[in-house]
Amino acid sequence: MWEDDSNAVDAFFPVMTDHRTRFLAAALKAEALRFGQFTLKSGRISPYFFNAGRFDSGQSLATLGRAYADAVAEAGLTFDMLFGPAYKGIPLATAVACAMAADGRDVPVAFNRKEAKTHGEGGNLIGAPMAGQRVLIVDDVITAGTAIREALGLIEQAGGTVAGIVIGLDRQEIVREGDSRSAARGVAEAHQVPVIAVASLADLLDFSAQNADLAQWRDALADYRDRYGARAD
Repeated sequence: MWEDDSNAVDAFFPVMTDHRTRFLAAALKAEALRFGQFTLKSGRISPYFFNAGRFDSGQSLATLGRAYADAVAEAGLTFDMLFGPAYKGIPLATAVACAMAADGRDVPVAFNRKEAKTHGEGGNLIGAPMAGQRVLIVDDVITAGTAIREALGLIEQAGGTVAGIVIGLDRQEIVREGDSRSAARGVAEAHQVPVIAVASLADLLDFSAQNADLAQWRDALADYRDRYGARAD
């Protein structure tokens, strides 16, 4: 059985909920989701590539924020505020907070600078204070988990506790040979925090089967999963 870190659906043929469909369709429209041959940092040749930075308009960010907010609501996580790790997490957390505000929940937001500021207010954190707060981290993907570990450290130093992590796309592939877990599962287990994804590779496979324009890529996606896909523990 293939691993599905969202724990919501069967990993082979998931029943796609509205937020998954909207997220993938919006990513395709914004060209945040592209198909072809892409060399990843790992050296793997992937038939698809996801870049959340391509959500670069008000409407696309609004759609993205709504999909994230719906995924968080479905997961039922309890949290007090959002944290967006620099850089891509900053607009993501902001968009999610706006979507939640439209639902009647005004959620505080914070984010970090890559380098601490030595003048003015100083420090490397901007936004709402995190002391005593349950913080939900909002980011695009988890690859090696380095950025997430940094975010966890910042939240702990600021006196907050991590309530969970929400990402846009879970590639559901192993980080390294000899470890059958996905990067998302590895982070969740290492830090004992829930990790949820708006959509996963399993969802993308199903989406490609339902979209005539993407049908040509389904075999390549399936082959990639067969070679690098994470398996259930």
